[in-house]
Amino acid sequence: MSPFEAVQREQIVFSGVAAEMPAPEDICQAERLLEDLAHRLALFHRRFHDLFVTRTKSVVEQSRKYLFGLLQSERKNMERMAEVVPDTDDQTYQHFMSNSPWSHRAVLDRIACDADAVVGGSEDCFLLIDESAISKKGKKSVGVSRQWNGRLGKVDNCQVGVFAALGCGDEATLIDERLYLSKEWVNHPKRCNRARIPVEERVLRTKAQLALEMIRHARSQGLRYRWVGMDGGYGKEPWLLRTLDEEGETWVADVHSDQTIYLEDPCPVVPKRQKVKGRAPSRPVAQIPSIRVDRWAAAQSEAEWKRVSLRESTKGTLTVEVLHRRVWLWDGKESNAHCWHLIVRREIESPQEIKYTLSNGPETTTAERLAYQQAQRYWVEQALRNGKSEVGMADYQLRLWPGWHHHMAMVMLAMLFMLEVRREHKQALSLLSCHDVVEVLRVLLPRSNVTYKDIIKQLEERHRRRQASINFAYAKQRAREQCRGP
Repeated sequence: MSPFEAVQREQIVFSGVAAEMPAPEDICQAERLLEDLAHRLALFHRRFHDLFVTRTKSVVEQSRKYLFGLLQSERKNMERMAEVVPDTDDQTYQHFMSNSPWSHRAVLDRIACDADAVVGGSEDCFLLIDESAISKKGKKSVGVSRQWNGRLGKVDNCQVGVFAALGCGDEATLIDERLYLSKEWVNHPKRCNRARIPVEERVLRTKAQLALEMIRHARSQGLRYRWVGMDGGYGKEPWLLRTLDEEGETWVADVHSDQTIYLEDPCPVVPKRQKVKGRAPSRPVAQIPSIRVDRWAAAQSEAEWKRVSLRESTKGTLTVEVLHRRVWLWDGKESNAHCWHLIVRREIESPQEIKYTLSNGPETTTAERLAYQQAQRYWVEQALRNGKSEVGMADYQLRLWPGWHHHMAMVMLAMLFMLEVRREHKQALSLLSCHDVVEVLRVLLPRSNVTYKDIIKQLEERHRRRQASINFAYAKQRAREQCRGP
């Protein structure tokens, strides 16, 4: 049985009914399509050649080898990639990522436009914002600090990036990124100099501010998404939701359980002066009390919850229960409150697992549509997982600002290729995953013919570098001890 036939024989269940097996001729067609995947990758990379040519030098070949390494090496750090990709070495990779002056921004913008050509324009096209932490040791990697690592669920030494994904339905790919810099970085000029952070980037910006930058940039590019999706880390920022609303963006944003709402228009007014002495009131006051979203949801009867089917999944139809109501939000300063949608979602099998979401969508938007839009945020999480597990998004050996952004641009280039392949072969191989594409390319792409002597030589080189690193660390320790004296 061929690997393509094995993929197709995986049964996927929708509402308790197994999908029909493809005909043998369809499997043969899929084999022929995927056998040409290496050539398809070469043609794909050719579309981006002009972006890797500077005024004085071309790094087109280095970019091709790095892209191939991300897709065909099981471990994605540069040493392992160089052992797999013919005619390259990790020093060449390091120079390409850290020192070559090609523009990561130009590559990301081309990726975004090409992704829009694939998935943009429909009513279900979305732009999703999410952050992801990458654990790192030491203090020299750009942006690294003790901060919240969502993957580990604790504060850890890590870098945090804010990412944007463009998609439609179950097809999504990363198209933009920002690296978060904490106070201990932006307030430390020497540290920024060592990491080669541009002067204009040495400004403290929250993750919500970075998200707004990416949304505005996506809109300026003319990307054809219909709404922006965000989790509670961004939905909890009232200024972000109001800014996007004022700029004409439709958004669907999760909020925390302590989010306050008004069930009627609070009609804020400045109270009349009650006493002759003292300062006259200047701040508006709501005319009705607010309530937390979790307390409002808990007060609703079971009859108010509506069962909604969101999408088909590998475990059948994904169905949840939702509450929907138009509510008002007011920040205590504005002259008027905003009337937006509130959607409360709970899992049928885990009723204690509840999510709260706000949306400024049109008043006529149904509960079913809002629940569907809220559920689509899953796909940015899936894109981040694919980036890390399939193309080495978190496996880099880079400390400098240019290297981090260059690596992310190359990762997103690989992800765009996987999106295009899956879309192109959707009819013949409906179950084709990013992992499947990578597995096929590992077989089809040219590999270094590694002999026993090559392996020993690689081992010796790794040991030499490790010993040099150990010697350097001990030398620094001895120097510190000598400075302290007896």
